[in-house]
Amino acid sequence: MKVAKLLFSDGAWISERNDENLDYHKAQLILGYGVRAIIEKSDFFLLLKKKFPNADIALSSSSGEIFSDEVHDNTVALTVIEFSRSHIKSTQIDIEDFQNSFEAGSALMQTLDKENLKWVFVLSDGSKVNGSQLVEGINKMRPPHVLVSGGLAGDGDRFEKTSVGLNQTPEPNKIVAIGFYGDHLELSHSSCGGWESFGLERTVTKSSNNILYEIDHKNALDLYKKYLGKYAEELPGSALLFPLSMRSSEDETHVVRTILSINEKNNMMIFAGDLPEGAKVRFMKANMDRLTDAASAAAKQCLKMSPNYSPKMAVIISCVGRKLVLGERISEEVEMVRDIFGPQTVISGFYSYGEISPLKPFDDCALHNQTITITTLNETE
Repeated sequence: MKVAKLLFSDGAWISERNDENLDYHKAQLILGYGVRAIIEKSDFFLLLKKKFPNADIALSSSSGEIFSDEVHDNTVALTVIEFSRSHIKSTQIDIEDFQNSFEAGSALMQTLDKENLKWVFVLSDGSKVNGSQLVEGINKMRPPHVLVSGGLAGDGDRFEKTSVGLNQTPEPNKIVAIGFYGDHLELSHSSCGGWESFGLERTVTKSSNNILYEIDHKNALDLYKKYLGKYAEELPGSALLFPLSMRSSEDETHVVRTILSINEKNNMMIFAGDLPEGAKVRFMKANMDRLTDAASAAAKQCLKMSPNYSPKMAVIISCVGRKLVLGERISEEVEMVRDIFGPQTVISGFYSYGEISPLKPFDDCALHNQTITITTLNETE
């Protein structure tokens, strides 16, 4: 397995790291994450197709690009992969062809061959797709022990629209899945938040998908404002500092839910993932050191899961909310991962509108918000 990485901006390649002299004509897969202003131009895709003529090219808009141990904006970060003993199969669907995101997720998994399938990497539209329903559909058709991870495309802090594309210029509404096949693939994954919970655990008593109305039979927005105190005057911007911790049942692990917007007129809160009625929730707040420490913990979890090898490649998908909260300290979480994995691991990824990763080793995938997720990949000889 050979991996190279390139960074593109302002009409030119500004960094190219191909330490193994990977032959671009032999590359099987290109993963690219970048600003919409670049990836939505047909000229850019044609440039990639000329440079990597035999590879599947998967592109996603992002809210920041991870390149080595740095975080960039207004660029496109590319990872170039050539396998020696493994292979891939890529597929793309359009959310408009399905009644809902659950059906889209089910159909997406059915388009992939299941024999020797080890990992499915998902890049999804982040504006039109319901991420919670998408992962439920994926899990329905996921073969046991097949890892599913990935993320929802981003659009900076604009939240206007997102774009994804497989072997074409990216556009809205698309969902891409890349299946990785072969007995020589070694994988690990992790997901960590680092947010600090506070207050009592409460019950969602009225909701509709990702819209929250009541907690403990009280208006959720009023209760939320009470807990925010002085920060309530800064809504909706301050909502990124105070996500919710949620678990759907007593035996489930907590996931984080980000508040996308609030509706004062209708007294409701809109989240980046579903909050089903009966779910248990707690308020959370940002702690800068704990957020960056979570990146280190995520990397250590990956190594603990696969202690016999050093990862050749690590894909980081982290939440745009973390990027906005950490501000100038954002590179610290990527540097934490680099420190744990060491210089031999090729690190890439992006900041997203939602992260997809299992809660338990190689179990069903889940939709996360405000987390950093890592998937590592290696190919044995």
